[in-house]
Amino acid sequence: MTTDLRQSTRRWVASPAGECVTVLHRDASEDRVLADLVQRAADGNQEAWRAIVERYSALLWSVVRSHRLSDAQAADAVQATWLKLLENIRTIREPARLAGWLRTTVRRECLETLRRTGRERPSDPHSAEPVAAAASDLVDGDPEGSALRRERVDLVRAAVADMPERSQRLLELLVASPPLRYEEIGARLGMPVGSIGPTRARLLARLRATLAAADLCDAA
Repeated sequence: MTTDLRQSTRRWVASPAGECVTVLHRDASEDRVLADLVQRAADGNQEAWRAIVERYSALLWSVVRSHRLSDAQAADAVQATWLKLLENIRTIREPARLAGWLRTTVRRECLETLRRTGRERPSDPHSAEPVAAAASDLVDGDPEGSALRRERVDLVRAAVADMPERSQRLLELLVASPPLRYEEIGARLGMPVGSIGPTRARLLARLRATLAAADLCDAA
């Protein structure tokens, strides 16, 4: 059975965490804190993942609001962005630029939604940025053209759709916003807390392997 990932994401709990707060100053200590969060989240630490989601949820919602999507479309874009971060967090080389990575990713999700629905591109300051400038926000670079990017998304959708329903549900809960603790995820799925981290790692490895087989990402 083939299930559109965007349809399944509508079941996720996704709501604005508040208004976006502009950060005027950052220092080395803040960068170290963020680097530690990213590393621990990549290692499967749920508290670190929660902290990242809480830190950047307002940013993502500020971007989707500017594109005037429906509530369901906005929730889809935000959740798709968190899923992509979950898949790729081990490739983040400069954690200090994570905000730019997230901003660019969610903006692309919004523009893809507008393209599919035949709506015009909104006039907001971010949407007018050149492709090269947007790509510079991405760690590890992002040479993908729109067609290649859509192919990558389609492959991820297909890989998730081929997973057992329980695995799909686990991925949904792992990227829920606001983030859930492992204890709550385990209770919802009837799953031992200690098995969530290893299962998460196996599912993401499967997604990476699918993309690597298509030469769309590194297997590592």
